[in-house]
Amino acid sequence: MQRPVLGSMLLASTDPERLNTWYATVLDPEQNIEVNGYRLLKFGEFFLMIDTRADVTDKNPEPGRAIMNFDVPDARAVVARMNQAGVSWLAELEDRDGSLFATAIDPDGNYVQIIQLSDAHRAAM
Repeated sequence: MQRPVLGSMLLASTDPERLNTWYATVLDPEQNIEVNGYRLLKFGEFFLMIDTRADVTDKNPEPGRAIMNFDVPDARAVVARMNQAGVSWLAELEDRDGSLFATAIDPDGNYVQIIQLSDAHRAAM
């Protein structure tokens, strides 16, 4: 039996255009397209779908429930691009035993973690 694959996530917003622009600007996806009204951002084999929904508020009241982790090859470069865009930080870039981590806050209040794992941490996984 073929096992399920997590291929996408729907991120709802009261302002999907603003959110799409933010993610496209600070994370530079492989693709940034619109299909049937959905904004699709492709990161590796994963799609972040951004749309509007009537049952969400302007700001996420519990952003710690689901944190998007972006594996990046150069965390310092991504953080610099985010700083240029005026990103707010929950946790600034820090070195954790050779791996780099930072947690940004998107315009809707969601947490977005930037991770650059060291070779040693990657080998231990």
